[in-house]
Formats: sequence, structure tokens, C-alpha cells
Amino acid sequence: MKNKIGCLFMISLLVFTSCQKSDTDTTLHSPKKEEKIQIGFSFDSFVIERWIRDRDVFISTARELGADVITQNANGDVEEQISQIEYLIEKKMDVIVILPGDCDGMKDVVKKARSKGIKVIAYDRQITDTDVDLYITFDGKEVGRLKAQAVLDHIEPGGKVGMILGSQKDYNTILMEEGIEEVFTGEDVEIVFKEYAEGWLEEKGAQYVNTYVQDEDTIDALICGNDNVAGKAIMALAEKRLAGSIYVTGQDANTDACQRIVEGTQHMTVYKSVEKEAKKAAQYAVMLGRGEDLMIEEQYETGSAVVPFVEFNPVAVNKENMDEVITNQFHSDEEVYLNMR
Repeated sequence: MKNKIGCLFMISLLVFTSCQKSDTDTTLHSPKKEEKIQIGFSFDSFVIERWIRDRDVFISTARELGADVITQNANGDVEEQISQIEYLIEKKMDVIVILPGDCDGMKDVVKKARSKGIKVIAYDRQITDTDVDLYITFDGKEVGRLKAQAVLDHIEPGGKVGMILGSQKDYNTILMEEGIEEVFTGEDVEIVFKEYAEGWLEEKGAQYVNTYVQDEDTIDALICGNDNVAGKAIMALAEKRLAGSIYVTGQDANTDACQRIVEGTQHMTVYKSVEKEAKKAAQYAVMLGRGEDLMIEEQYETGSAVVPFVEFNPVAVNKENMDEVITNQFHSDEEVYLNMR
């Protein structure tokens, strides 16, 4: 009898001990909840309409992939942008994406971020002479080529062209200018004036039209850095009763620019797929935050540095291909043809 009681006691003790051990093991080895990747996105400004789209697509894509995003807007102030990036560094972001207002002015703060182990992506604009983990953009030279070729296709030999390009602190302006020169070299074209809209201030469009354009014989075409500049330039041309008679190009396919194109006061813009660039950038940012290899073979020289590089092709948009490229894909039919009905 004593032996039976002893056996029962030992069995109970073993079962109890086994249960205790099992509970303890579960606690020790239960997987921790994975912390979300933290991404900071520093914007130069939201003056250009497309940057708001870029922000929204980037955030939604990153969130779908399980990351959190903090965005900062410097309102065109370089020092403020640097300060905001330093804030993102202090917040210990895993990745910081930078759309720089001054491509030369971000060097030190980028070095600081990378020294803290933070990955950095240069978005749409190059950050010169600095190592970054990725530079993603559109072909800036091709933007210039598309504008110049559109002008050549619509003016007579010996035609006169004016230019109001973008900010010289934006490396994309330099690339655009190189693309324009590439197409115009050897062609019978007279450049009447060339100015720059520093800070991408759209008011410069009207200022330079009023400075240089006297009548319909002054220029045959006007190449503008973007659609905002083109819009102000066209307003000034309208005051001179020249809107529509001078061939005007822009960039970004803004809503109002597409409206002007179908109306006939602006003649061409350059469309860059925001969804494509912003979505891809978000995917790469999450990969960098997880420590994954981007597997990008193409590289780009940013001066003293060679960095991984992803480039997309822009598309020329005019009245003829508006519906194919833009309508109900980038803007709705109602938006584009608002003033035509």
C-alpha cells in the first residue's frame, strides 16, 4: 500500500514539474513583437503640387509594409531642412529619405545620419559629394531633351526661344539644361534669354516674361522649368495678349497645366509617374530598415561618391496624348476638361 501511495506521489510530482517547465519555456522562448521600421521623410517644400502626391503614396506603401513614417516640410528653407533632419536623427529613425532643397547643402547632416547607422535615400534630387544608400529619381537629362524636341517640332528654323529654368541649387535643373543643350546643339535656334527661378519661385515666370517679352516677335517658344513657373509666365503672356501664340513647355503634369494644354495656352508638359517613384522608394526604404540587400547593380557618381541608383523615364504630354497618359490615370477626366465644358 505504501508503495502504491509513493508511486502516485512521484507521478503527480513529475506531472506538476513537467507542467511548470513547459510554462516557463513558453515564456522564455515566445517571440517578441517585431518593432516597426521607423522612416523619416524630409521634404524641401510642398510648393510643387506633385510632392504632396509623392508623400501620400510613400506613406501608404510604407504602412502597408509595416513601417511608420514621419514627414517634415522645410518650406524652402535649407537651414530649417537641416534642423528637421537632425530632429529625425535624434528620433533614431532607421531610414531617412531626403528631397533636398539645396543639393550641396545636405552633405554634413547626411554624414551625421550615416555615422549613427541610419540609412539615407536621396529622393528625386541628387545629394552631391556624399555617400547615400540609394539615389532614386527620373532621368533629368531626358526631361530637357523632351522639352527641347517638342519646341523644335513646333517652331520654324531660326526660331527664337526663351528659357525660365528651375533653381540652380537643384541638380535636376543642371541635368535638364544639359538635355536641352544636347538637342539644340547644331540646330538653327536662337536663344533670346535664359534665366532661373531660384527656389522654384513661380512668380519668376511672370517677372522674366515682363522683362524680356515685348511682343509676338520676341520669342516663338518658352521653355519653363516646371508647370508652376509656366502658369505664371502664361498669365503674363495673357496680359500681353500673347497666350497661346507662343509655344510653352513645363514639367510635372499639374492639374492646371493639363487644363491649360487642352485649352491651348500651354502646349506641353513632362509627366513623371509619382506612384512609380514614391512606391518604389518606400519599398526600398523598408528593405534598408530591415537590413536587406537592395540588389541594385546600377551606380551613379554624385561627385566624390558612387551610390546605388534607380532611374525612371519621363513622358512628354501634349493635347494629342493627354487622354492616353493622364486622363483618369493621373487626373480625372472632370479635372482635366473642367474649363472645356
